Amino acid sequence: MPSLALRIFRAVSLTEGVSYLVLMFIAVPMKYLGNQPHAVQIPGSIHGGLFILFVISLLAVWWTDRWSFGKVVTAFIASNIPLGAFWFESRLRKSEA
Repeated sequence: MPSLALRIFRAVSLTEGVSYLVLMFIAVPMKYLGNQPHAVQIPGSIHGGLFILFVISLLAVWWTDRWSFGKVVTAFIASNIPLGAFWFESRLRKSEA
C-alpha cells in the first residue's frame, strides 16, 4: 500500500497538473487573444498555491519514501511541462506493478 506521503503527493500533483492546463490553455489565451488581462488572476493564484503544495509534498515523499534525487528532479521537471504530471503519474503506476 502506498504511503500517506505518496498518496498526498499524487493528489496534489494531479490537481496542480490540471490547474496548469487550465492556466495555460484557457486563462492565458483569454488574456492575450480575448484581451481580458484579469483572466489569469484567479487561476494563476490557485496554480501558484498548488505548486507550493506540490513542492512541499514532493519533499515529504522524497524523505518518507526515500526517493532517489533523480526521481525527485524528474517529478519537478515534469511539473513544469504541460501534461507532465500525468506522464509522471503513469510512470509511478508502472513502477508499482
